[in-house]
Amino acid sequence: DSITSEELKYHIDYLASDELEGRYTATEGEKLATAYAAKALSSYGFDPAGDKNSYYYHFEFTAGVDLGIANSIVLHGDKAKSFKVDKDWRPLAFSKVGEIDPTEIVFAGYGLVVPAQGDVEEYDSYVHLDVKDKWVMVFRYLPEDISDKQRQHLSRSASLRYKAMLARERGAKGLLIVSGPNSNVRNQLPRLSIDATLAGTSMAVLALTDETADSILKASNKSLQKLQDGLDQGQMSMGFQLKGPKLSATIDIQQEKKQGRNVIARFKSDYPDAAPLMIGAHIDHLGYGSHGKSLGVEKNTIHHGADDNASGVASCLEIAQAISSEIKSGRLKAKRDIIVALWSGEEIGLLGSNDYTNKLLPKKAEPGSPRKLAAYVNLDMVGRLEESLVLQGIGSSPTWVEEIEQRNVPVGLNITLQKDAYLPTDATPFYLKGIPILSAFTGAHKDYHTPRDTADKINTEGHYDITKLIFLISRSLMQREALIPYQSMKKPDSLKKRGMMRAYLGTIPDYSSGDTKGVLLSGVSKSGPADKAGVKGGDIIIGLGGKKIENIYDYTYAIETLKIGKENGIKIQRGDKVLNFKITPGSRE
Repeated sequence: DSITSEELKYHIDYLASDELEGRYTATEGEKLATAYAAKALSSYGFDPAGDKNSYYYHFEFTAGVDLGIANSIVLHGDKAKSFKVDKDWRPLAFSKVGEIDPTEIVFAGYGLVVPAQGDVEEYDSYVHLDVKDKWVMVFRYLPEDISDKQRQHLSRSASLRYKAMLARERGAKGLLIVSGPNSNVRNQLPRLSIDATLAGTSMAVLALTDETADSILKASNKSLQKLQDGLDQGQMSMGFQLKGPKLSATIDIQQEKKQGRNVIARFKSDYPDAAPLMIGAHIDHLGYGSHGKSLGVEKNTIHHGADDNASGVASCLEIAQAISSEIKSGRLKAKRDIIVALWSGEEIGLLGSNDYTNKLLPKKAEPGSPRKLAAYVNLDMVGRLEESLVLQGIGSSPTWVEEIEQRNVPVGLNITLQKDAYLPTDATPFYLKGIPILSAFTGAHKDYHTPRDTADKINTEGHYDITKLIFLISRSLMQREALIPYQSMKKPDSLKKRGMMRAYLGTIPDYSSGDTKGVLLSGVSKSGPADKAGVKGGDIIIGLGGKKIENIYDYTYAIETLKIGKENGIKIQRGDKVLNFKITPGSRE
């Protein structure tokens, strides 16, 4: 009875208000949101379970990178030539910093080393090429005019980090990245921005404009255009050492460190030694949408994040209140504690949950050994119920299906079950530590990651029903004496090491579509290639570039084969009709 639609709405109205300014990690909005949640949990009788006997678990992260004042590169030949940082060249965020003396330069084509597979031949840019203690100049992407099959084969090794690793393993002192005139990029120099892996590399990695690269090649009577034209048919070509000039560099990259905070609170039972249940949701959102993840056309506007993820936080708070009420009244004979965790840093790489699991949970427990947690139950975007609630991570335990079916009897929700436990949300770090996970989700929508994800669009009745169901599941798990078993799943091929997906279509897949054959779209980005082609939200993509699309993995693979600026066919199902459009991919860069 303590779970009410009114209280759920009250939580969301505050968390998604203008006052909290989008709750971006390490901002005043995040502090207000976490303080609000901590106060609520304290009032429900939850004890602090963060650091320093507080309700907060702090984590440090790299919030940004910027150029220092000492950056310079100089080409040493008959006459020294300097190049201007941020105009002619730019270091990559993971580059080694410091000084490099004048060093010889080697050209290594596309910088790829990919073994043969089936009827696709081996590709090795370094064959018979000595790069030890030298700069290696390579093109940024893939040969432009290769077959779809070869493009897909080579793309797994096309990321800049992977190319840097290949050069480093061969003893190179530094890597020079150049886009090339055939690549059709919007920006020849990659942005100086952090990626999911903050670790650097032990060598310099610099990006050059085409004009800068041509200046370096000129002394060897080489043309960047001709070199790229020769390689773009897909045939390997011997690399070579440039004649005469040497390049020196001073690389100065400054990292901005900030501190975010999670909320961690624990309600104690009479069984302190039993593995506790944890329920959680991410409390952060996109702030003003100025950090690259906004899908809205509005600039510097508050992204309220009512569904994503004030809805999940509200559910956690109401479940926490209900559990404490049940235990205090004696209606719930809990066999274990419950921990409520509200994560920050989710939107910028699952930072809060990753830091917590890496520091406080051991490596994946062996079968039969004690577990630190009984299970982890996650709520991420549960406020916009339409056709069904999606429960993900079912494959992490054989117990989930029966548990869900029983607890849904008094609620009566239409539920879609998905086995995959490798999810783009805070549940995955727990699964990787050997903890069974369950994650609730109602699907993406046209307001996702835009300023229009506001409190008035929450499906209040559906949100209440979902919160009630997760409460009943949590209550049941707390009454169990035995732990539900953990089940290991094979990691999908799509999540293995991949290259960078260059082509941009502007589609927003609906990941709650369950067994839909094809890829259902919850929307398309305004003025993106899909929008210009005539594709709409609600369409189901069933073909792209001549390839049949049956699921999101087919779609991802098909996008990998697309060439920027080259028109392709896209086949969609709209209601009872199958329609064919022409779509021209743009560049993500």
